[in-house]
Amino acid sequence: MANDDDLKQLGDLIGKTKIGIITTTDLEGRLVSRPMAVKEREFDGDLWFFTEDPSHKTDEVRANPEVNVALDSGKGWVSLSGTAEVVKDTAKIDELWDTGAEAWFSEGRDDPKVALLKVTAHSAEIWAQTSPTPVVLLKYAKAAVTGGKPDIGEAKVVDLDR
Repeated sequence: MANDDDLKQLGDLIGKTKIGIITTTDLEGRLVSRPMAVKEREFDGDLWFFTEDPSHKTDEVRANPEVNVALDSGKGWVSLSGTAEVVKDTAKIDELWDTGAEAWFSEGRDDPKVALLKVTAHSAEIWAQTSPTPVVLLKYAKAAVTGGKPDIGEAKVVDLDR
């Protein structure tokens, strides 16, 4: 189970991201990935994205809700596995609505196609850079010369099931 330090580190990395790459399984069983804007970056175990419903994505989530979300913060990477659901909660839509969402829906927040994709995370893999980028580059160079592996940070799995 995740401890407070793991959750803080995860929250810090997710809080610095703007785009998540969401992978679903299409109706033929193939993996499909697409970039989507993360709309709530204060991580509490759930991620939120605007989506159009109906769409291929929402059909895929309804048929198989298991998804993956990959995020890059510039200081590390997170891969979340979780369960997605399509949500049409007007209060949550109002809370998360911004000009980015406005650009995708011609009728605004009252567009009947407006929906949210909520991803409830079950586990996360974290790859965190613990040194400044110039130091990381030096570590790569040293590893190339010595034949070793560069020590650029940490990698771990965090269990988020509640």
